[in-house]
Amino acid sequence: MEGNKYSAEEYALLKPVMETGKGFYFLVTVLVLIILWAIYAYSYQLRYGLSVTGLNWPVFWGLYITNFVFFIGISHAGTLISAILRICRAEWRRSITRAAEVITVLVLFIGAGNVILDVGRPDRVLKVLTSGHLRSPLLWDVISISTYLTVSSIYLYLPLIPDIAILRDHGPQSRRWFYRILALGWQGTPKQHRYLEIGIAIMAVIVIPVAVSVHTVVSWVFAMTIQPMWHSTIFGPYFVAGAIFSGIAAIIIAMAIIRKAYHLEEYLKPVHFNNLGILLLVMTLLWFYFTFAEHLTTYYGAEPHELEVLYAKMTGRYAPYFWAMVIFNFVLPMILLSIRRLRTITGVVIASISVEIGMWLERFTIVVPTLVNPRLTYEPSLYRPTWVEWSLMAGCFALFFLLYLLFTKLFPIVSIWEIREGREKAFSEVKERFEEYFPRVSAQPGD
Repeated sequence: MEGNKYSAEEYALLKPVMETGKGFYFLVTVLVLIILWAIYAYSYQLRYGLSVTGLNWPVFWGLYITNFVFFIGISHAGTLISAILRICRAEWRRSITRAAEVITVLVLFIGAGNVILDVGRPDRVLKVLTSGHLRSPLLWDVISISTYLTVSSIYLYLPLIPDIAILRDHGPQSRRWFYRILALGWQGTPKQHRYLEIGIAIMAVIVIPVAVSVHTVVSWVFAMTIQPMWHSTIFGPYFVAGAIFSGIAAIIIAMAIIRKAYHLEEYLKPVHFNNLGILLLVMTLLWFYFTFAEHLTTYYGAEPHELEVLYAKMTGRYAPYFWAMVIFNFVLPMILLSIRRLRTITGVVIASISVEIGMWLERFTIVVPTLVNPRLTYEPSLYRPTWVEWSLMAGCFALFFLLYLLFTKLFPIVSIWEIREGREKAFSEVKERFEEYFPRVSAQPGD
């Protein structure tokens, strides 16, 4: 069918699916080895219990919940940013939407998995479903994340259908049966395109409030306790802003890796990095505003339990983490993104890596200092993550990279049909302008 043909230029987008080099197998081997080590660490934890971790009384949450909040935050990279760009009809979005949307689906699985790691035994998670009460933010978490995962998966799948049909007709012979099932009989007719556009538009509208609600609910797990520096009305927007912040950075890093590994410089251009860099700069300022407001009101209120946590973060044991967070989340991104000469692809990528490090540190300084200095009748404690926790954390990151890598070998990471549609639209606009300024001269003499 006409809708399933592709040009020689578009083959560059199919090449990662059609051809596999030695570098792919080497990277997969390294990631699998890290995952196997993490599986061993988890089996060790299952055998001997949470005593092999640094978790203690009253530090019930540590590295696992830090990673949970971090990964759920990154999930805002895909569907939320993509949906906003689609609704705004930003033409430059066409090359980046799929790379962003994949991140959401994958990190939601991995983020939720960290909760299972934290509770010790997997069967305890069922108690949240069977014995949970609707007044509990923990049950809200389960509902909101499940809904977000479902909506995000549909939102990822719908724009994939036309490209899956191309692979069904022209992809590797050994996998055509797989693509035939997923293509759902797509033939590229105008009617099918119309229904597809309607479906994508509907999902784009639905996904925005769902995405915002997810990290709001995650923040309420903290804010609806009486723990110092958690019981705050600003936590909802603070967490959402931080999630978008880390999500944009994740998109930029993924784009840079894909661009370099698969030689997609023609599709992932400097303009994409520049636009996302400007958006990241805006979120840098917003993050600083929320962070400053949160800590200023705590200091001004001078409530003893709150001040214990505040001083632990700013001048005490956790000061290195706190000030490193400020440097990585504000100082470095501000320098690299606010100066046009430095806002190159390299500069934007460095700023994004800095933000991801800073946002993980932010999650850590939210979770641990409060639990070490609780308001409840527990004695202050210490928390030091063990090799088990670090191993499982490494395994989570390795699993994310592995799944993302495998996705790029099954499906085009840049949407072929959207790129084609964008070029046809641009050509049509140029043609209309040309005819407007240079109207056709009548063939009849004297007219």
